[in-house]
Amino acid sequence: MNVFNVHSNRSPISAKVENIWYHAGKFFNAAIDKASVENERNAVWFRAANGTDVTCVQVAGLIARRILCYAKPGDNFRCGERFGFIRFGSRVDVYLPLDIRVCVVLGEKVYGGSSILAMMAENG
Repeated sequence: MNVFNVHSNRSPISAKVENIWYHAGKFFNAAIDKASVENERNAVWFRAANGTDVTCVQVAGLIARRILCYAKPGDNFRCGERFGFIRFGSRVDVYLPLDIRVCVVLGEKVYGGSSILAMMAENG
């Protein structure tokens, strides 16, 4: 996300928060690969009632240096419900199960609360 985007973070699925991990770190430009492992970040593990796990990692950027997470372990979220906020030039990495069909392409602009990122893959 660049400095002109909205940085409200929303739950990608209806699920319970299983755990949250905060990692102190550096503040490289969030657009570069090493930001996912070296920048300050906060991982939120969601588990749906059907056992599907999705993890969202809020990654602080060069300018922002501030992550807000409203979620706590045990909280339940509906799909699209806000769980956090990060400031300018940050990003959110979404880790999906292998059996998910991705509905967006690299570089596509998505809109919180309305864009569908992925769907359960159909059997057969």
